Amino acid sequence: MTTTLRPAGPLETAADGSRSRVYEVCVNSRPVGEVRLATDAAFGPKAGVIKSLRIDEADRRRGRGTVAALAAEEVLRGWGCTRVLVSVPADAPIAQRMTEALGYTEVSRNMLKELTGPLPALPEDIGARPMTQEEFTVWEADARRSFAASWTARGVPADQARAKAEASHRELLPEGLATPGTALQVVERDGAVVGRVWTGRRKLAPGVHGGYVYDVHVAPEHRGLGLGRALMLLAERTTAEAGDRLLGLHVFAENTPALRLYDSLGYRTTHVNSGKPLL
Repeated sequence: MTTTLRPAGPLETAADGSRSRVYEVCVNSRPVGEVRLATDAAFGPKAGVIKSLRIDEADRRRGRGTVAALAAEEVLRGWGCTRVLVSVPADAPIAQRMTEALGYTEVSRNMLKELTGPLPALPEDIGARPMTQEEFTVWEADARRSFAASWTARGVPADQARAKAEASHRELLPEGLATPGTALQVVERDGAVVGRVWTGRRKLAPGVHGGYVYDVHVAPEHRGLGLGRALMLLAERTTAEAGDRLLGLHVFAENTPALRLYDSLGYRTTHVNSGKPLL
């Protein structure tokens, strides 16, 4: 039997140049599932995404999903993509095993915490305040560079990483410090700035919104002193005071200290994000 993809709708092109299309997964022309493909608006047109892949229950466990994923990669190559990305729910172990078998490497995780109980208190020797405009100007230029570098170090081509950084800041900080729903804060100890945290509000799941940690940073010379935990407690407090009881974040897979911290604070993994080059 032959498994193929058949267009189920037109190729859609957005104003930013990103593409998307839905395909039926067919076995000898018989529909058995669906694949949604797109290019990533943030990484640029050369980054393809398998947005979703579904095989009907009656046709599962026959390798249909694997063949459909390979066919999807061929479609993305035809679009000129040089890299493919997937985001698999943490509670879908079969899909996770399939991506690993197809050569995808875990890049990062999305995590989430439900904020319950009283607002967390910061350590007594830590003070928090809003970032000043002068501090913001310096921080934003550095943040764009470091964000792009973090993706380049994980195999993303430099042009795609720069596009991701630029798109993220345009989307998330259109009015700088005055962007509604955004909080950029620094923490101080003994009068010196020792860290910063950027929180905002975004959609965490279809129909579900909550707080989000976009950036948390401890000055290198002050690491290992519990300041990362203090910054996360500040993020939780800021989110709860804004009226939200869910707080999400994104963490790179090899950042073991951060993963341990988030686990200890009660965050759970919701999605595993993986990618591979399209050779």
